[in-house]
Amino acid sequence: MSVPPSFDRHGPETPVSPVVLSVPHAGRDYPLPLRAALRVPLASLLPLEDRHADTLALAARGAETLFVANRARAWIDLNRAEHERDPRIDEGATPMPEGAMSLKLRSGLGLVPRRASAVDLWRHRFADEDVRQRIERDHRPYHAALATALAAARDRFGVAVLLDIHSMPPLATGSARIVIGDRFGRSAAARFVGRIEGAIHAANVRSAVNTPYAGGHVLDRHADMAAGIHAIQIEIDRALYLDRRRETPGPGFDSTATLLRRIIDAIADEALPLAAAAQ
Repeated sequence: MSVPPSFDRHGPETPVSPVVLSVPHAGRDYPLPLRAALRVPLASLLPLEDRHADTLALAARGAETLFVANRARAWIDLNRAEHERDPRIDEGATPMPEGAMSLKLRSGLGLVPRRASAVDLWRHRFADEDVRQRIERDHRPYHAALATALAAARDRFGVAVLLDIHSMPPLATGSARIVIGDRFGRSAAARFVGRIEGAIHAANVRSAVNTPYAGGHVLDRHADMAAGIHAIQIEIDRALYLDRRRETPGPGFDSTATLLRRIIDAIADEALPLAAAAQ
């Protein structure tokens, strides 16, 4: 039986735009070993999904190269580093005191998530070899392909900007509907963040920067501003584009896809003069 690919690449292998898109958390492939290990119904994993963020990105995409993970986040989280393994469910993880763990790891959101919506997910701990295979077959190939595309875009245009697309549950009433993450200025130049803020403001949508989501491993792994590679995370309120049950695209889908397209265009517009100057 053939194994489905870990991710899909949409668009050319060598990017034709300085903007490269990534959707690491929308995967809906739940392998049989994952299902067999669950102590809860499969539906309990849905809160981990960036539900239909891939559908949104595909609707907004023009000629940009886009990477979409197929594996569910519950199988392996591409926005966590390889070492963020949870000793409570992973036999190959390095034992460590609670205080030495990152906040995400303590809350059960490590490389292999332990919890979803405050519920423990698994019947047993996973063998070291099991998790290593997930890293080698799913985690590393995604990041290697993304790194290659970003390097190619930078080589062609003199600058590359990764837009890492996620979705979030609604925040408190009156809070941001879109959160821009740049690792507190460490992963992208302020001019790119400013252009994104401007596009969102023009659409009369509330936004915030780095609160409560500043970005994760994808930004840490791929951003290299000194080398001309910038990386920004976008968290989009699911209520903006899904139906009331947060399951399928809803009445706001088209307008949200249009806004995402404007964000992509704004980043490209900011990047292309830099590309021209580099030639």
